Amino acid sequence: MRHGVKLNKLSRTASHRKALMSNLACELISHKRINTTLAKAKALRVYVEPLLTRGKTDSTHNRRIVFSYLQDKEAIKELFSTISEKIATRPGGYTRIIKLGKRHGDNAEVAMIELVDFNEIYGVSTEKTAAKKTRRAGGAKKKGDEATETKAADTTTEEKSAE
Repeated sequence: MRHGVKLNKLSRTASHRKALMSNLACELISHKRINTTLAKAKALRVYVEPLLTRGKTDSTHNRRIVFSYLQDKEAIKELFSTISEKIATRPGGYTRIIKLGKRHGDNAEVAMIELVDFNEIYGVSTEKTAAKKTRRAGGAKKKGDEATETKAADTTTEEKSAE
């Protein structure tokens, strides 16, 4: 049984898996969003979230630890400069996995993994929905209110006809 095992082997040897996760993490840090299979995205999330937590505090020790995982100087510069500023206040949960359906060639489930604070698509739509909710709440009427409005409209009509 696999109780408590959080590592997905992805049908690869240890060295191949280490290289794959390192390359995927470097690409995620560089591009902020990548498309891959669902299994690789879930394994990458487990791999990259502790590195992003290390990136929040810029010290030589943390840079060396992250470099031992990534071996890419440009990705480390990006992580400790722009990414660390955006995720400084977030208490974990730095990545989002979105399922994209199945791939045509081999029917593999494809997913997009992205850094949560670097999305342009979802941040805009949430602001628009919040505006709609406030308008709806102000415009919602109860059954008793409609009857009151009808009576008020009848009295104003009667007053106009009386004049």
